[in-house]
Amino acid sequence: MRILVINGPNLNLLFQRDAEKYGSLSLYNIEELLKKEFQSHSFQFFQSNSEGDIINQIHNSHSDFDGIIINPGGYAHTSVAIKDALELCKLPKIEVHLSNLASRENYRQNLITASSCDGYISGFKGNSYNAAVYLLEKVLIRK
Repeated sequence: MRILVINGPNLNLLFQRDAEKYGSLSLYNIEELLKKEFQSHSFQFFQSNSEGDIINQIHNSHSDFDGIIINPGGYAHTSVAIKDALELCKLPKIEVHLSNLASRENYRQNLITASSCDGYISGFKGNSYNAAVYLLEKVLIRK
């Protein structure tokens, strides 16, 4: 299985963020753990702080990948443009969040982008990505 993993703004500085909310792993650590745990899959990792770059990745994913895992970061709460790009993309998609959004600020409760994905995972820190791979593999792609 070929999986595109898209990470949004500020996730390049994950190692500097509050470890209690986001975990202690860097984005690189999460990538390495995914590759180690799911050796039969190929991953392409992409991170950008730019909304347009994230949209372009989604637009260009249809012929090269079997599924998408996206952590849109703060864009999850604000970006209709990313939501629309995800809606146009016909690949299986899972949104992930490291922190438990249900226990966070009120403005984090509205997930604009998640409604254009097959589902979302929140609150399991780096393991949110592992769960997304598992669900792509077991539930979405091999229906």
